[in-house]
Amino acid sequence: MTNRFKISMISILVSAFAIFDGFIFYEITSVLLPPSSESVRAKSIDVPSYLPFKDDSLIVKKRDDTFTFDEGERPVIDCATALYPVASGIVNALYDKSDVQIEGNYFTADSKLQLNNTVGAYKALAEGNSDIGILAKPSQEQIEYAKSLGCNLKLEPIGYDAFVFLVNANNPVENLSSDQIRGIFKGHYKNWNELCDFDKQITPILRSENSGSETAFKSFIGSYIDTSELSDTSLSRQGSPIGYSFRFYVENVVNNGRIKMIGLDGIEPTKQNIIKKQYPLISSFYAVYDANNTNPNVLKVVNWIKGTMGQELIDETGYVKL
Repeated sequence: MTNRFKISMISILVSAFAIFDGFIFYEITSVLLPPSSESVRAKSIDVPSYLPFKDDSLIVKKRDDTFTFDEGERPVIDCATALYPVASGIVNALYDKSDVQIEGNYFTADSKLQLNNTVGAYKALAEGNSDIGILAKPSQEQIEYAKSLGCNLKLEPIGYDAFVFLVNANNPVENLSSDQIRGIFKGHYKNWNELCDFDKQITPILRSENSGSETAFKSFIGSYIDTSELSDTSLSRQGSPIGYSFRFYVENVVNNGRIKMIGLDGIEPTKQNIIKKQYPLISSFYAVYDANNTNPNVLKVVNWIKGTMGQELIDETGYVKL
């Protein structure tokens, strides 16, 4: 075998692996695991598509010209990635176009709308760099970090969503019980054929620490699990994954036919089943602020979100209003 032939074969193998690895990320990992890093976060939602004050924006476009800010700074609103359409809609309804500044996919430091995802948004609140976060419940670590800086996090419920479990579309499983899902993530089930007619290794996928979905997942699991064999960066090439997220993000942002949400305890995670309180895992999301914040406009905005027009915006966005 000549050196030239060896080099050609190595190049082909490297290229093939790169293509396959890219397929794994874009087809499976990225849609099951919207991660927290800055470089990948931009792939998890198309930021310009949901901008306020933009004619072709995908947000719910409401305008409340009767709302007025009191004297003082207009609050900086930050948010989780999945709740960015809600935060942008709020800004569109209450703020002025000049309040929002963006360069590429990133809001500038002086913009009143920010998108730092759950981890970054709770950090910004704790450090006084934002005023209101549109977020899922914080982790205990995030609560303690805020306390250490004198920040007293106040959570005002503003809507509901379903916490859902996701599999590849070619997986025949349509429903699992809560105990079966706990068993998967605790390592009691190793192959899908133990649960359905599908002979593939089960690959459980964890989300990044302190993300909103990871905090919800740990609440659901209810006890310690050994995560040493579960990784959000290493995905088995042979198995078929199961992951988790929130219904709105999967249905309206990812909207990817290669994955599907499955039922839990025989109930589908539809908006109607959330409204009727029939789906087992219904999660609140919140307007979060520092109770020590003396800016009167913070409570004014929070109360607007909980009022008639704010709740209509949340409902029309695709979440479930209070």
